[in-house]
Amino acid sequence: MKIADTSAQDVRLAPQDPRRKQLIFAGVGVAVIASILFAAPWVKRWASATISVPYERVRTAVVARGDLVRDVSVQGRIVAAVSPTLYATASGNITLQVVAGEQVVAGQILANVDSPDLTSALRQSESTLEQRGVELERQRIESRQQALEKRKAADLADVALVAAKREQRRALEANELGVIAVIDFEKAKDDLRNAELAYQHAVADADLYNERLTFESRASEFEVARQKLIVEDLRRQVDDLAIKSPVDGIVGDLLVDQKAAVSRDTPVMAVVDLTRFEIDALIPESYADDIAIGMQAEIQVGGARYDGRLVAVSPEIINNQVASRIRFLGDGPTKLRQNQRLTTRILLSEYNDVLMVQRGQFLDSGAGRIAYVINEERMAERRPIQTGARSLGSVEIVAGLEPGDTIVVSNLDPFRGADTVLLTD
Repeated sequence: MKIADTSAQDVRLAPQDPRRKQLIFAGVGVAVIASILFAAPWVKRWASATISVPYERVRTAVVARGDLVRDVSVQGRIVAAVSPTLYATASGNITLQVVAGEQVVAGQILANVDSPDLTSALRQSESTLEQRGVELERQRIESRQQALEKRKAADLADVALVAAKREQRRALEANELGVIAVIDFEKAKDDLRNAELAYQHAVADADLYNERLTFESRASEFEVARQKLIVEDLRRQVDDLAIKSPVDGIVGDLLVDQKAAVSRDTPVMAVVDLTRFEIDALIPESYADDIAIGMQAEIQVGGARYDGRLVAVSPEIINNQVASRIRFLGDGPTKLRQNQRLTTRILLSEYNDVLMVQRGQFLDSGAGRIAYVINEERMAERRPIQTGARSLGSVEIVAGLEPGDTIVVSNLDPFRGADTVLLTD
């Protein structure tokens, strides 16, 4: 039996051209050389870089010149510039005339305090004042009567003096004629002297008594005036039992119940003036040495900006913060609410035409002393820098960089302090 082979399936091949093999080797060689030339810059970059970081993980900014405004942004809450708390002026039972949230006007009675002790003290003082007034009038009448008696005595002494002078002239004429005894002539002279002295003493006594009456009258008038002051003060206290609103506004929370017994200086309620608002802001302690009264501020309210001014700064630091008060300049926003939160930007200082760059995390991670400058080949080179003033969005570059330099402003921790870093796609 004959076994068939596969000769029928065989195909005769043409002999290969020896030049084809040479062309293939030449093409491979050209491709290898081109690859080496193309990869050489990349290899050089890889060789010069210590580490590599994806470019998408970093944030960059360009150094440029401009005006830098140093500022601080704080969160504040709206408070009424005028929000007085009203207190009970005396002990007693209180009667409220308004409810919380009611609109009131200045001078409107908001509550009354019934104080029997104070009312009784006023009536007693008024009675004492009337009594002192009656006593003063009676003293004045008695003084005029006694002054009249003293003047009467002085007038009688004057009459006696006139009579003594007449008798002395008669005695003198008789003595010249020698018809009167010497002893009688001497007696006439003594009587005249006595009359003169009596008149002088009577006049002096009357004048001194008038001074005494004037002094006593003034002392009594002072007593009456003092009692009037006591009565006026008690009347003022009784009038203050009617607690009135000092401003136009809205009644806040009521701090006592209706008909409750209150003591003196007990808080009763607060009245909020909603026409004038200010902002209570807490500023970080790090800015304590920079803030001062009178600094300008920008207040953000519902997408709009309003001008403000720093009007008060606390002299002490509490919980690493400084309390401050900011007031709106001009017409402030409307429809504000007590304790509403707002963002406020306080302008600390301004620097014109300085070299600056966008602020970023590189300041913290690099301690503000290093920056990575990116060249055209996306190589980030470490460079020492010196920074100056800082604002919320920018930082001043004092030394180490030039205008137009592009630096990494994001966190520098991924660079691990390398001198050169390759930023890959």
